[in-house]
Amino acid sequence: MKNRSFLKLLDFTPEEIDSLITLAMQFKAKKKAGIPHRLCEGKNIALVFEKTSTRTRCAFEVAGADLGMHPVYLDPSGSQIGKKESIADTARVLGRMFDGIEYRGFGQEIVEDLAKYAGVPVWNGLTNEFHPTQILADFMTIKEHFGDLKGRKLVYMGDARYNMGNSLMVGCAKMGMHFVACTNEKYYPDSELVAQCRKIAKETGAVIEFSDDAIYATQKADVIYTDVWVSMGEPDEVWKERIADLTPYRVTKAVMDNAGPQCRFMHCLPAFHDLNTTTGKLIYDKFGIDCMEVTDEVFESEQSIVFDEAENRMHTIKAVMAATLAGAKPE
Repeated sequence: MKNRSFLKLLDFTPEEIDSLITLAMQFKAKKKAGIPHRLCEGKNIALVFEKTSTRTRCAFEVAGADLGMHPVYLDPSGSQIGKKESIADTARVLGRMFDGIEYRGFGQEIVEDLAKYAGVPVWNGLTNEFHPTQILADFMTIKEHFGDLKGRKLVYMGDARYNMGNSLMVGCAKMGMHFVACTNEKYYPDSELVAQCRKIAKETGAVIEFSDDAIYATQKADVIYTDVWVSMGEPDEVWKERIADLTPYRVTKAVMDNAGPQCRFMHCLPAFHDLNTTTGKLIYDKFGIDCMEVTDEVFESEQSIVFDEAENRMHTIKAVMAATLAGAKPE
């Protein structure tokens, strides 16, 4: 995979995705054992964040340092990308100074243009449409807990129209899994992407399914996954509508019990499961609810593996960077 960009899972074969997960698991074992793995010694990487993030920034910076690289963070005020300087010009400047570029921000076309003009590997840290590094971490976590991916049933509850719903559906299609989007019909993913995933599923044995019935959808699920109901950058006015539409798809103990004791809860974080955040308190004051997409009981339960998942962001991002910058492969 050396010199390739990592923009969306659609660009990679199931074998390549599995190879990255295996490499990440090996890096994790080495880190736990204190074994150095500085495969990218002396390289410099740019981290361009038009949308801020705790996990993505920390994962890229720590992973880069572990590989022997120097990360340079550019926050929304530290870059003129798309404002005073075009995407193409920014890409050509950064590509002359850095060995790799991470982008986290808005439209998928931005990260695609960066990759087109930069001349160095570009990694998608999140766009409106896709979040591929998150899915690698999710699938690594599932593999750690279940031993395999093929045939596993993953139910995504909530707003499935954007990056997480899209990327989980693509990932499940690629890896031969059973994907169910459980939500109100108006929150289903784009029909063209659904058709593309169903075409992939015919080759891999995956199942792509949609249901507005939480009891039916979650039966015998291996994983129930959810995300915040309002994405970054959306106006506050949409909260009322989303709460009304998506409360039937909140992950509760009853939902987890319906799935069975084998089921695990996952969330890409941050999660609104209590009143210990400013946003959580504001939503409580406005709407009188003490949680949104998941109850605190589920979030803090033994079935919740959200912090394993969060840690694995670092290991999978490390695998992506090592594979695309140094040609690293599983041992």
